[in-house]
Amino acid sequence: MPPSPTPDPLYVAFQQALAGRYSIVRELGRGGMGVVYLAHEVHLDRLVAIKLLPPALAERPALRERFLREAQLAARLSHPHIIPIHAVHDAAGFVYFVMAYVDGETLAQRVQARGPLSAGDATRVLREVAWALGHAHAQGLVHRDVKPDNVLLEAGSGRAVVADFGIAAVTSDAVRVGAESGICGTPEFMSPEQALGEEVDARSDLYSLGATAFYALSGRVPFEGRTSAEVLAQQVSAAAPALGAIGIAVPRRLALLVDRCLAKHPAERPPSAESLAEQLGVAIEQRRELPAALRAFVKRTGRMDGGGTVLALIGALAAGVGTSATVNLASGAAVFCGLALVTPIAFSVRAARTLLSLGFAQADLAPAFKAELESSREERHVQPRAARALCERLLRHSARVAGTSAALLVPLVPLQGSGAAAENIGMLLAICLSVAAAATFGVLALRQDVRDVDVEFWGRVWTGRFGAWAFATARRLRGNAPAVQAMTHRATELSLGIAAEDLFNALPASTRASLGDVPAVLGRLQRDATRLRAQLEQLPDDALQQRLQDTVAALETMRLNLLRLHAGVLSLERFTTQFDEASRIGDDIDRLVEAHADVATVLHGSTPRLALALEPTPV
Repeated sequence: MPPSPTPDPLYVAFQQALAGRYSIVRELGRGGMGVVYLAHEVHLDRLVAIKLLPPALAERPALRERFLREAQLAARLSHPHIIPIHAVHDAAGFVYFVMAYVDGETLAQRVQARGPLSAGDATRVLREVAWALGHAHAQGLVHRDVKPDNVLLEAGSGRAVVADFGIAAVTSDAVRVGAESGICGTPEFMSPEQALGEEVDARSDLYSLGATAFYALSGRVPFEGRTSAEVLAQQVSAAAPALGAIGIAVPRRLALLVDRCLAKHPAERPPSAESLAEQLGVAIEQRRELPAALRAFVKRTGRMDGGGTVLALIGALAAGVGTSATVNLASGAAVFCGLALVTPIAFSVRAARTLLSLGFAQADLAPAFKAELESSREERHVQPRAARALCERLLRHSARVAGTSAALLVPLVPLQGSGAAAENIGMLLAICLSVAAAATFGVLALRQDVRDVDVEFWGRVWTGRFGAWAFATARRLRGNAPAVQAMTHRATELSLGIAAEDLFNALPASTRASLGDVPAVLGRLQRDATRLRAQLEQLPDDALQQRLQDTVAALETMRLNLLRLHAGVLSLERFTTQFDEASRIGDDIDRLVEAHADVATVLHGSTPRLALALEPTPV
């Protein structure tokens, strides 16, 4: 029988001091900031976590007093995303506090074990941490050591809770006395003003939260160095790398929020934790607001890749073969080609008509395809890449070699005439073509695993000219059939543009002819507003915001004037005057958007233009 391990003297002494009140189960962890134990609280019969200040630090009166004061302040916090402190004790030579036990893992452990969080999970966790910080800041308490190790993720629910409000920094201060930094906090997550030893406020916590977000999304910290001094020097003097420019799939809105949190000057960060949580909430809710009908259209009903398409093609082939057998080969080919052409047209018009009957328009498809592309990028980012990249390189090389060999063999076929040599060359050519085709299909399959080529293709189809034609045809076929009211999910400019288009189409034909090209102006205003909104997500700017407001106001004016025309309280002359004013709104927007796009590129590196790739088609 192996000898029992020697008990930890600190554990034995501490348990003796706690006897009758708490029964220690096991040690949960330890470090420079102390030891954390899992224990049973005897009186209430519940599990708790006890954090013990290291005895060597507890011997310092000033530190002991500060630790107790900070712990008592933190004990006043009551928030679902803050670990509650039940009690603070200074007894028998031990200084410790008792807090609720959260069964789970820290954010640092989660990233180390399973890699970076998806954008959706990270956004939710960051919002919950921001809520917690906002509550503490409102009580006048700054955390001063926000980092992945102090964010716990509850098992099962995934709820994020923040630990060590104010206490971790106190202990770190003592641990670092005489060390190379001489300041409190963790260098990799410390704000520049904290690194300089200056007075810190709530915005310092937002910087640390930005560094924590950077780590959660990328698996690395913004600044690395061989020593703490090197890291601190970078925190003070070097600009943090833009999250969107380091090759990870993160939605633009989220990347910009993280970049703002990591601004060197506190005034350039979000104004408060509550404001940051609100903006993170917008990023979360943006995808949830997309109605089910649009999600289904983007993923299934808007694509010709189902069983019905296969059956239609088989039917067209059967009809062509039957016609060839009964008439002639040319007639059979014509029948097959005709049916193969009619099938996608009929499918597209039917799909557009179904969507119209549910209250949606073509303009709704651009944000729907954009949301699906962003979701797909997140899912593909968490998949392993090394083996896939190697396979793709091998397949590309094989396709290139086989294709080149086939091209060289083709001229030799007629030169050989007939015979064994010709048969051998023909067989070799067939093998090369087969290998090239198989390798090409393999490359396409791997490419689909990296980026959703299907969604990109169908997005271009449905938001382009063909989609506009399909919806226009479907609208004519529907006539005046009533449509249900779609769920409120659209950006303001989309709602106004669609409403104005419906009002214009409901006017008599003679009136529409006398009004000029109203649909084109509506479409221009709508596209301009969408582009301005996308640029505002990349680089907030007062001039862009004002132009967006002017553009949306012009759309609103157009809609109201069309309503007045229907009611007979507005003359055609007056409408034409205001129509000309609205049409001039977008004349200088192109230059403004291009200028700000250049600025965003300089500030944040090369960024994906996903927001502009699927612009709405004119209404």
